[in-house]
Amino acid sequence: MSLGSGLTRRRWLVGVLLLAAIVLVTAGGVVAVRLVGDRGPDTGAASGASGSPSPSTPVPSPSPSTSPPPPPGADITGPLNLLLVGVDTRVSVPGWEPHADAVLVLHVPRGLDRAYLFSLPRDLVVDIPAFPKAGYRGGRTKLTHAMSYGSRVPGRPKQPNTAQGYELVRSTVSGYTGLRIDAGAVITFNGFDRLVDSLGGVDIYVDQRVESRHRRPDGRHREPGAGGYVGPQMVYEKGNRHLTGWQALDYARQRYIPGGDYSRQRHQQQLIRALARKILDQGLARDPDRVQQVADALGDTLVYAGGGRRLVEFAYALGGLPADRFVLVGLPGSSVGSGGSYRGEQLTSVGRRFLTELRAGRAEPYLSAHPTLRVKT
Repeated sequence: MSLGSGLTRRRWLVGVLLLAAIVLVTAGGVVAVRLVGDRGPDTGAASGASGSPSPSTPVPSPSPSTSPPPPPGADITGPLNLLLVGVDTRVSVPGWEPHADAVLVLHVPRGLDRAYLFSLPRDLVVDIPAFPKAGYRGGRTKLTHAMSYGSRVPGRPKQPNTAQGYELVRSTVSGYTGLRIDAGAVITFNGFDRLVDSLGGVDIYVDQRVESRHRRPDGRHREPGAGGYVGPQMVYEKGNRHLTGWQALDYARQRYIPGGDYSRQRHQQQLIRALARKILDQGLARDPDRVQQVADALGDTLVYAGGGRRLVEFAYALGGLPADRFVLVGLPGSSVGSGGSYRGEQLTSVGRRFLTELRAGRAEPYLSAHPTLRVKT
């Protein structure tokens, strides 16, 4: 199933709960969707949702004396890799190509007893593979451009396809990290705003003073002026805060702050964890009517990819993940330059090694040896 043809509005439940796969990984429940793409059925530990019986396996007929069948999804053992991409579509600008402003990966190891969430810098210099569907020949540039290049549709100028762009982001992230991506979602800024508001806002600990470049204290957008934006600024003071949709989005977007984009990545991860607690407190994962409300609020601002096993199977498989084993990881990096000009970002050797240890199933001992990689919540 191609991503472009398979991402239809009629499968709203798949989309909302796929987003919840990133947001809901903590005690109480989580739902994920396998992304099969052009692969055949997976088997074994490397397959992600392993343990499925083959079509030729005989199924015994039920009888009054037999024990009840195991819950759907009880045979899923992992590992799973989920990708969430946040994009700025600039909907007010005709033909604006979407950029990947936030790229987050959730890795759930085999056994499904813990999860690791980490971000990749939007300006990470990576090898973006050729993508004939968009007429892109491949090259080495910033990760954020993978969404832009992949979204181009030959013969349809200024009509970008975000779902198609996700395909190239997925391939790029998979190539860089060495992880196979099993499921994914793309959400626009407007969609994130609506998601938070549909949940009644979110409570979060603001770990540093953040001045907004984009918003006024009343939520209105600041006007562009000579050398930047002008007008009063919204300020997020350090401490426990309750944020509305636009405030949460605005807070998570700011990167011209101490720590730059790496601080922004940390704030995005903290916000996702806070949303997880909010959703679980409301029992959203197991309330279809409430899910419908969230889906209606998101509308077309969510693009999602899914297929394979039913949602209920993943809900059961990941539902017992303990909250204290949902680990936020901050990968350190540094700038890359050429001739005195800024080219982008690169992960340090410590950050790159984490990816190697993650693939090998040794993330926990590596984090124990490098405790500063753990993001405080």
